[in-house]
Amino acid sequence: MSSNLRSARKLLVFLAKLLFSILEALIFVLIPRPRKNVAGEIVLITGSGSGLGRLLALQFARLGSVLVLWDINTEGNEETLQMAQEAGATRVHAYTCDCSRKEDVYRVANQVKKEVGDVSILINNAGIVTGKNFLDSPDELMEKSFDVNVKAHLWTYKAFLPAMIANDHGHLVCISSSAGLVGVNGLADYCASKYAAIGFAESMFVETFALKQKGIKTTIVCPFFIKTGMFEGCTTKCPMLLPILEPDYVVRKIVDAILQEKLYLYIPKFLYFMMFLKR
Repeated sequence: MSSNLRSARKLLVFLAKLLFSILEALIFVLIPRPRKNVAGEIVLITGSGSGLGRLLALQFARLGSVLVLWDINTEGNEETLQMAQEAGATRVHAYTCDCSRKEDVYRVANQVKKEVGDVSILINNAGIVTGKNFLDSPDELMEKSFDVNVKAHLWTYKAFLPAMIANDHGHLVCISSSAGLVGVNGLADYCASKYAAIGFAESMFVETFALKQKGIKTTIVCPFFIKTGMFEGCTTKCPMLLPILEPDYVVRKIVDAILQEKLYLYIPKFLYFMMFLKR
């Protein structure tokens, strides 16, 4: 009986601490945190050859970070490298990596550890979308969506989290989507993969919290549709509340959330209200 009471007490203490951490994160949605210095931090960005990944690389270049750029598109990634150097980055490393392939992720990760060092900020940004109704979506494309949008997160965490734990220092960033919060017509496989990415990132946040790894931070980003090639032609029925977002604006918000160590970032803010109503 006493062992059951001890177990129950430990569980209640853990849940109380977890609730406090989540409430703290929600409070800092309204009250800005001090921004941390990321100069010299090794920042790995997947999907850096274009779109948000490229813009994130340029922002971190201006902040003095060491950049590790991953993309399947070698030419686009080299262009990002050159642009980052022009933006002020002194150390930039570009690697061709197919994030949908576990073996490729592990191989390139080992190369990064040897040539650059321990990654301290991991930004899982790479993503693809099928953009078809479920029954019209080829099986291989749906499988690819899961390989890139969520399974790649598992492999990058496996590769880089051990060093973060050893150093009690790191930041795990999941670029998900509002489609990971609410189902969207014509995006069934994409929504499912983004829901999974959020679930995995939240679970790993809880796991690192349970391990008392206070130096490892998590940021989960859920933007509405962005004006990038991935969602070209998308429209919104409520442009005042849910506008199609400008990439530069989204990237500024993401970087600011990382610097303030926010747990959640929903863009636009109306998504916070939507999630409150949903729950």
